[in-house]
Amino acid sequence: MAEQTTTTTTTSSATTTAPLLTVEKLSAFHGEAQALRDVSLDVAPGEVVTLVGRNGAGKTTLLRSIMGLHRNVRGSVTFDGATLDGRSADKRARAGLGWVPDDRGIYATLTVAENLSLPPVVDKDAAWSLDRIYEHFPVLRERRDFPGTKLSGGEQQMLAMARPLRAGSRLLLLDEPSEGLAPVIVNKIGEIIRDIKSQGVAVLLVEQNVSFAGTVADRHNLLAQGEIVESLPNDEFRSRTKELLQHLGM
Repeated sequence: MAEQTTTTTTTSSATTTAPLLTVEKLSAFHGEAQALRDVSLDVAPGEVVTLVGRNGAGKTTLLRSIMGLHRNVRGSVTFDGATLDGRSADKRARAGLGWVPDDRGIYATLTVAENLSLPPVVDKDAAWSLDRIYEHFPVLRERRDFPGTKLSGGEQQMLAMARPLRAGSRLLLLDEPSEGLAPVIVNKIGEIIRDIKSQGVAVLLVEQNVSFAGTVADRHNLLAQGEIVESLPNDEFRSRTKELLQHLGM
């Protein structure tokens, strides 16, 4: 597991705010096999919350279930006070959820500018203008005429994160953004996540790199075998890193 050298920390300022996302007793199944067991969590506006665990713990399945991409589920998902139960992924996106998959999901043959023009605006008040996108992602301004195939892995990740903000998403479901990136680029992605947080956008982040997770998040949920085995604030998470890694088998 790659260690990052950044010393930036975050503290939660959103813990007294009403949750934007609430997940209650969510279970998910792959055929007859149970992948998630009664998972409950919440994320407040402008808060970064992680899902940390080894491969196969159920982290991505949980994100996909919240987004409506995995449908064999039971339990409840509420966003901004309204239930999302039974809604398709498209309707959940229109409600304000932004999906950023681990494969980034950009249109590789289209330019950066074209990628940013495609997402339909789901919330005019929350949607970021192109100027605002370029202000917070300056490398995308520099690369706006480049096709996705000509972008580095870090630039592709930035584009994948910018697209739902352009559409007006208020919560990003972000799946392992540090995977496969050089440490200096991982640190840059961390800066962007903290910047997004400062703009009031919430993030539910799947991550195996615990050093990186500790630099960006307010709270952490530890997953093992489809269950949240512990939830803790960032300062405790950072102080117990070695113990938690051993506990999770990472």
